[in-house]
Amino acid sequence: MTGVGVAIGFWVLAAVAVASALAVVFLRNILRAALLLVLCFVSVAGIYITLNADFLAAVQVLIYAGAIAILLVFAVMLTRDAPRGNLLNRLWFPALIISLLMLMVVIYVSVSTDWHTVTEAAAEPTTLTLATTLFDKEKGFVLPFEIASVLLLAAMIGALVLAKER
Repeated sequence: MTGVGVAIGFWVLAAVAVASALAVVFLRNILRAALLLVLCFVSVAGIYITLNADFLAAVQVLIYAGAIAILLVFAVMLTRDAPRGNLLNRLWFPALIISLLMLMVVIYVSVSTDWHTVTEAAAEPTTLTLATTLFDKEKGFVLPFEIASVLLLAAMIGALVLAKER
C-alpha cells in the first residue's frame, strides 16, 4: 500500500494511539482507562495494516485487543475498588523521572540508528507463509502450539477457581 491516503491514515491512527495512551495514563476512572487501552491496541493494529504487516495486525487484535484487554476489564470488574477509581500514587515523581529517562533512551536510539527502509511492499500477504511454516505436518510446530493452548486453558481455569469467593 502506497499513496497519500495511506500516509494520512497512518498519521491519524498514530495520533489516536498517542491520545488514547495518554488518556490511559491520566484518567482516574480505571474502567474507562482499560477501554481506552483497547482503542490504543486497535489503532496500533491499524498502523500495522498501513505498514503492510498483516500478521502483526492480526496478532495485535487477537492477543492484545482481544485477550489482554478483556483480562484487564475482568480484573477491574472483579476487584472491589473499581468504583473508587485510581488513588493518587505517592511514587508519581520517581515514575515521572524514570519515564523521562526512558523517553531520552528511546529518542537517542531512534536518532542514532541507521534505519534501512524497504522501497517495495511484499508481493503477497505474509500470513500464509507464516501459517504454513507454523502448522506444516512434517516440520511444523502443531504439537507445541496445542500444548501451550492447553496450558493457558488450565491456567485460566485455575485463576477462576482461585478468584471465586468461598
